[in-house]
Amino acid sequence: MEQRHLGRTGLRVSRIGLGTLTWGRDTDEHDAAEQLKAFWEVGGTLVDTADVYGGGEAEYLLGQLVAGLVPRQDLVIATKAGSVADPYRRFNGSRGHLLAALDASLARLGTDYVDLWQVHAFDPMTPLDETLQALDIAVSSGRARYAGVSNFCGWQLAKAATWQLASPGVRTRLASTQMEYSLLQRGVEREVLPAALDLGVGLLPSSPLGRGVLTGKYRTGTPADSRGASELLAPFVEPYLDDPASRIVHAVATAADGLATTALQVALAWVRDRPGVVAPIIGARNAQQLTEALSVETLSLPDEICQALDDVSAPVHRYPDQDWSTL
Repeated sequence: MEQRHLGRTGLRVSRIGLGTLTWGRDTDEHDAAEQLKAFWEVGGTLVDTADVYGGGEAEYLLGQLVAGLVPRQDLVIATKAGSVADPYRRFNGSRGHLLAALDASLARLGTDYVDLWQVHAFDPMTPLDETLQALDIAVSSGRARYAGVSNFCGWQLAKAATWQLASPGVRTRLASTQMEYSLLQRGVEREVLPAALDLGVGLLPSSPLGRGVLTGKYRTGTPADSRGASELLAPFVEPYLDDPASRIVHAVATAADGLATTALQVALAWVRDRPGVVAPIIGARNAQQLTEALSVETLSLPDEICQALDDVSAPVHRYPDQDWSTL
């Protein structure tokens, strides 16, 4: 699998990442092992997890599999911290919480370092410089090799990356930002992606298949074994089952038919090759689904197909994104 630099750093990662959101919950040890082995065997390196996935079980399961299945040095392990189960706040970006969470992640993963450590989301209740100091401490102490953020809007990302570059004594620049990005969700193109490109921060798209909707599985109903049929995840899928989304899904299916491939591969190839994108993060229920996604390595979309998909999915961006004098 092709390897790409993560932002303006020396770290190289596979251009498709393996997500572990369902590990330890909907994906058991056997299925997780099959996924990791299939991913590694085709040259995949980037494995993304978080301290809250499966209540910590995803990290623990990944640690167990790495210990007995895949050499640690062959993987780029990325995890996240900052999400909390607190009725008064969703995120805790304080230095104390983040560093304690990192130590707990390392224990579950069974390793003394992670390759990429990410703040899961912006915390408005903690000064940003305190949050970013935690990233610097993690890297300078050797517990993380690189640092990034997740779910930061444009101004938050720009402020964080600029602070890291400008602050005296800070040695850790942001390597990445993880954001939802797909043909059904192109909001990052408004401000996040331009900021990332300008500041040398690599984009790691999550939900690149539109929460599964772009595969076409919901075109005739909700499959019983899908996320849309899950009591826990149905609200996550539901926003992408409206009429505008249906038109985009139809366009993807039409393109797939014309290219003699699958809708999954068309949707994934589109986001993989967008400017600024380093590696979309794929979450699969089983190894068969993952193998289909990984076969996108050989697919490059023709320019006319990309343009047609761009047109049908184009978000409405007016002032101030367009030149105000032309409006």
